[in-house]
Amino acid sequence: MRLAVLSMGCLTAMAAMPLHAQEDAQALRREIDAMRQTLQGMQQRLDQLERREEHAAAAPVVLPTPTPTPTESQATATVSTASGILHPTQVPGVSPTVLPQRESVADPSTAASRPDSAAGPTDPDLKGFFAIPGTDTVIRIGGYAKLDAIADSRGAGDEDQFIPSSMPVGGSHRDVSNFNIHAKQTRFSFEARRPTTHGNLRFYLENDFFGSSDGYEFRLRHAYGQLGNTYAGYGYSSFMDPDSLPDTLDFAGPGGAGYLLVAGIHHSFALGKGNTLTLAAEDPDTELAGASDAMAAVNRLPDVSAIARMERDWGHLQLGVVARNLAYDGDARRDRVFAGGAQLSGSASVGERDLLLFGALGGRGLSRYTADLTGSGLDAVVGADGRIDALDLHGGFVGYTHYWSDLWRSNLIYGQLTLERNAALPTDAFRQSRYGVFNLIWSPAPSWTMGMELLYGRLQQQSGARGDTVRVQGSLQYNFIK
Repeated sequence: MRLAVLSMGCLTAMAAMPLHAQEDAQALRREIDAMRQTLQGMQQRLDQLERREEHAAAAPVVLPTPTPTPTESQATATVSTASGILHPTQVPGVSPTVLPQRESVADPSTAASRPDSAAGPTDPDLKGFFAIPGTDTVIRIGGYAKLDAIADSRGAGDEDQFIPSSMPVGGSHRDVSNFNIHAKQTRFSFEARRPTTHGNLRFYLENDFFGSSDGYEFRLRHAYGQLGNTYAGYGYSSFMDPDSLPDTLDFAGPGGAGYLLVAGIHHSFALGKGNTLTLAAEDPDTELAGASDAMAAVNRLPDVSAIARMERDWGHLQLGVVARNLAYDGDARRDRVFAGGAQLSGSASVGERDLLLFGALGGRGLSRYTADLTGSGLDAVVGADGRIDALDLHGGFVGYTHYWSDLWRSNLIYGQLTLERNAALPTDAFRQSRYGVFNLIWSPAPSWTMGMELLYGRLQQQSGARGDTVRVQGSLQYNFIK
């Protein structure tokens, strides 16, 4: 471009010489000076244009972020660009949690449904979201990789999780120690959020690899959508309280805690000042002891729950009740019975960072909703007279989290679950379990966690026979987002 400009100037000067040949030298000099000034100005403009092009090529591309409506509160997440520059990404419409912040290895709180999809106590900043250009949607890919090394003093039944109800009592191989390493708790999740005129929309998908006992089969944990306060899909039962579950390296947790993954729909009503009421209808499953082709369990109505919850800056309280219809159909007889129960759970901050976690439940036909007995077929039993009997059950747990420092924490946990004695049950059926844990967890970086855990479990059967075991578990975990 410079050559063209200079050539044009020279041609213009040469063309002008014949026209001004008879002018004096002074007039010609003035014209040459004017042309020189014009060329200098054009050269300066060219230099400015070239500098702008070089600056634009070196600058990082910053994607636009969605702008929430002025009336919505919002949480802030952080996104890292390829150039290494951090830019805040707004997660539209999300209210900050009022619960005290906490750490958790298994982190059940992140997947939990909350009124209007608010942030949870283990993820208050909603880190890791990034915007889809041209939309109000933000997405996040999360999860963690976790390796567990497990040593049992004697047979524990389940080599991957610590479930006292699965422990063998007696048998030729009962006293044989066992060592196991697995990574089945490794987890992937996908989450999308966006504001709408009817409230915040959230989609959550999560899996782990506990789908089989002898391999790494994909298992769906959560697949749900939530618009405003209305939830529909598969995930935690509304009856359970993920925020009350203690922090353990063991994946199963205390058997006396409410725990169930189920398909359902529920709606929460905000009552003000951190209080909510949730009504739910969920997929029923009558777990009948001794079920067979001749005596099949029948599901007539959905399980219906009502949950009242109070959240404060010191912690929370939750009271849940569930009503069930249990039934069976036999070759010559059939019967049904109404059952259900209640659970009171919560958390409370102690001192600056310590936390007390607890839960207590009881009722009839409630085994399906407990961590120790879900899937065990102990909701009800059919007596000799053909009548179906919903089995009485009660239990609970308490856990205490102590922070030794910003990097070190420990948890002390005890739980117990007791099922009534019933003559219609086999003698080797579950009667009572006990669960105890002490651990020491080290998090030298937000994405890196290591820990050691000592576990004790005991099982008592209907006959009174008992078995117990001690497990030592070490874990190494890498989080994708933290």
